Amino acid sequence: MIISVPPKVLQACTVLKGHGFQAYLVGGAVRDSLLGLAPTDWDIATDALPDQVENLFPTSIPTGKRFGTITVLVEGLPIEVTTMRSDGPYSDQRRPDYIVYTDRLELDLARRDFTINALGYDPFTKRLIDPFQGRRHLRRRILATVGEPAARFQEDPLRMLRLVRFQATLGFRVHRETEKALPKLAHLMAKVSPERILAELNKMLVGQELLTALHTFYTGTLMEQVLPELASLAALSAGANHPYDLLTHLCTAAHFAPPQLALRWAALLHDLGKKQSLGRDHAQLSAELAQDILRRLRASTELINQVSTLIAHHMFSVHPHSSDRALRRFLGQVGVETARSLIKLRQADMAGMNVPPREIIAFGQALEGRIQEILDQENALSLKDLRLDGRQLLDALQLKPGPLVGEILNYLLERVWEEPELNQTATLLALARDYLQSPKEKGAEQPPSS
Repeated sequence: MIISVPPKVLQACTVLKGHGFQAYLVGGAVRDSLLGLAPTDWDIATDALPDQVENLFPTSIPTGKRFGTITVLVEGLPIEVTTMRSDGPYSDQRRPDYIVYTDRLELDLARRDFTINALGYDPFTKRLIDPFQGRRHLRRRILATVGEPAARFQEDPLRMLRLVRFQATLGFRVHRETEKALPKLAHLMAKVSPERILAELNKMLVGQELLTALHTFYTGTLMEQVLPELASLAALSAGANHPYDLLTHLCTAAHFAPPQLALRWAALLHDLGKKQSLGRDHAQLSAELAQDILRRLRASTELINQVSTLIAHHMFSVHPHSSDRALRRFLGQVGVETARSLIKLRQADMAGMNVPPREIIAFGQALEGRIQEILDQENALSLKDLRLDGRQLLDALQLKPGPLVGEILNYLLERVWEEPELNQTATLLALARDYLQSPKEKGAEQPPSS
């Protein structure tokens, strides 16, 4: 078995070997290479002690020196070099209480989580070291723990989420004994930090086999521990036109959404509010619940805003036959990129209702086409596109700064959405003067439906 090793990685191994130390490639790089995937990170296991590694590689960072890991930089490429070790007990259920260095690679591989990650490769002899049937499990596309599942999961409960994440990203099935351990130990997820949970969920959500992973996530009772709001939707009605229960609808929608993180999160959570209301107000309720969940998981403000915006607007009313004015208003309210994401979310929603694929594709293509037509017209879609700004309003109409300026600008934008030719500075000023002189008309102005 020959694995293509990048020259800089081989250079690091050569330095270690040249000074009398062992050097093996381990972990995900070996796994991905055997799967025909391009590894993104390369890890080296060695019997050189951390201080010795630092001496051999002057450009290095002690990223995990306490546990034997030194990140060395070879011509700018970061490579983790870890001293082979055995681990003591995990009393904090994240890291071992103590470690014992070893010169036996098999002992180092024995502490790994899954057999497909417990592989080593000698880049000099081209030999694969596989003491736990990892290569066999790769061929059979099986996820199994190294040793007893309960022991591995109790050491670090996050490994249960890593299992589901690998199921989503690799499309493997879970070994029966490994799967049976999940419901018994899922309660240990309460001991894992929100940040670590979110990192695994994010990786899971962009996986190609998400639906299968979400099934394990639910049946293993991990969802109940991590996302109880979602788990509680099982067997609840998603609405009169839905063939699936609410949880199945959301999981199916997330699976068929494009693998973009915010979009997948939005698809998974977009109908949470239906537990409280099946009316159109469920969109805002769902957006608020999604915000609460993502804040609890310590998600970034950017991700929270993206997801909640998509969910709040997922009941948008425009369609391929809407008027130009309605489409301009839609684009002006949500923005072009959000509008395009909302179309994808609607398509995922339709997939979650078992709508025929051709109908889903046709809807998306037609609405995308209409939006492109609107964009090609280069008409005003937002306040920044108006040929009149707040400062000009203040100067021309001798107004004082305040909410009235925004009120006038929004009125003008509504008029321009309806009649794009009105977007001329003189015309807009005239309309603004008329608006100020007809205060009774302010409340009467209602945007037409699409």
